[in-house]
Amino acid sequence: MDTMSLLLQGFAVALTPESIMFAIIGAILGTLIGALPGLGPANGVAILIPLAFSLGLSPTSSLILLTSVYAGAMYGGRISSILLNIPGDEPAMMTCLDGYPMAVKGKAAEALAISAIASFIGSFIATIGLVILAPILAKFALKFGPSEYFALFALAFATLGGITGKNQFKTLMAAAIGLMIATVGIDLSTGVQRYTYNTLELFEGVDFIIAIVGLFAISELFFFLERHAGDGLKQVAINKLKLSPKDIIKVLPTSIRGAVLGFVAGVLPGAGASLGSFISYTLEKRVSDKGEFGKGDPRGVAAPEAGNNGAASGALVPMLTLGVPGSGTTAVLLAMLISLNITPGPMLFQQNADLVWGVIAAMFVGNLVLLLLNIPMVGIFVKLLSIPPKYLMPVVTLIASVGIYSVSHSALDLYFMVGFGVAGYIFRKVDIPLVPIILGMLLGPEMEKSLRHALVLSDGDWSVLLNSGLSIGLWIVAISGLVLPMIIGPIVRAKMRNAKTAEKDA
Repeated sequence: MDTMSLLLQGFAVALTPESIMFAIIGAILGTLIGALPGLGPANGVAILIPLAFSLGLSPTSSLILLTSVYAGAMYGGRISSILLNIPGDEPAMMTCLDGYPMAVKGKAAEALAISAIASFIGSFIATIGLVILAPILAKFALKFGPSEYFALFALAFATLGGITGKNQFKTLMAAAIGLMIATVGIDLSTGVQRYTYNTLELFEGVDFIIAIVGLFAISELFFFLERHAGDGLKQVAINKLKLSPKDIIKVLPTSIRGAVLGFVAGVLPGAGASLGSFISYTLEKRVSDKGEFGKGDPRGVAAPEAGNNGAASGALVPMLTLGVPGSGTTAVLLAMLISLNITPGPMLFQQNADLVWGVIAAMFVGNLVLLLLNIPMVGIFVKLLSIPPKYLMPVVTLIASVGIYSVSHSALDLYFMVGFGVAGYIFRKVDIPLVPIILGMLLGPEMEKSLRHALVLSDGDWSVLLNSGLSIGLWIVAISGLVLPMIIGPIVRAKMRNAKTAEKDA
């Protein structure tokens, strides 16, 4: 069955009243979460995973809800960037350069509308790229054996820091912590207990959903309260929207270029939305006349927004086809799939075709919903920024706690959640990233299984890990992904800082 037929079947799933309802709910919740500085899409998805479990949603409904939250949070991140000059998350940093100056000039509504249109274009084009590329990559991945999969997992860990990562050593240390946690429980191959200390609750290992909620949501509670006092944030007033068709046409080429660049950055291991928004903005300055970049140029809003939303959809390609997440948020989504006993990878497109194509079709629907919601309802969304954190964050924590307890009905899980929250707060204080820990917990068991399988087939010969051109190629990319960021990363990060500083001083 060709791709178009599968996609049409996916739309039959995505256009049911239930799916549309969850897409709308996810879009609204995601936009609200994204509008809050610091929360971001990964935290938003992490907070709502236990809720999806406690409501007993089907796998398709759960994923439609959470991918809509993901897309909505990417949209919502621009609100605080434009109105407060505070990025909702790191990829939204470049939006501040021209978004906030537009707001100061009394064009906040125009900036928000342009960013919504550019985000829609970025997500739409990238989702088309997902439809085209994902089945091809899935067929290619069917050639993978245990040696190739082990090399692929090594590649995932080697490129975790990405180009914009600050410290490659801390990233690898975080991944090692995640791999260590993944070994807790009973070894399925030998039946030996590992690090359980005869505690019954640890026999099945540490639940990564609890770890995700603790590391992301609970630690964010501590940081949010630390960053902001009890008062709400003051934002620039929103003017009446005065956006002409000419203004929209002017940013269309910018949005298309940003979408393509962002999609490529999302698919590439270790690149991500931050790099997607940066290269989209940088390219636009080079190919366009200098205009008013840094002083409120609409193209300076459209380029990074199309780039980071394109990267968000692009990051789903390796997650769905290879089982290797391309971003922090897709790592959380990967945990959701695994907890539903669904294994992402090349067989996903054969064994769960209705699910995967239904979710992809729902992304088209969700992006349209987001565009229709974000322009007329943006005034409602920004009201959330005025709610004092001392009222807002306890509600978020309550939702996460109730969701965790409703899944297992175990008080010990709540203690684990708080423990991971404290650990996450400490790790973030010393700049140890959290995503590698989660990825180590998620990929650790499969990585160990692949290594054991390869060694059993080769009778303990370690050279089996380099027995094919494909595995050698993956190892070369992995080593390059580990070394190149140490060389190129400081240059890229310096350019990003200089760009922001120069535009502020201009």
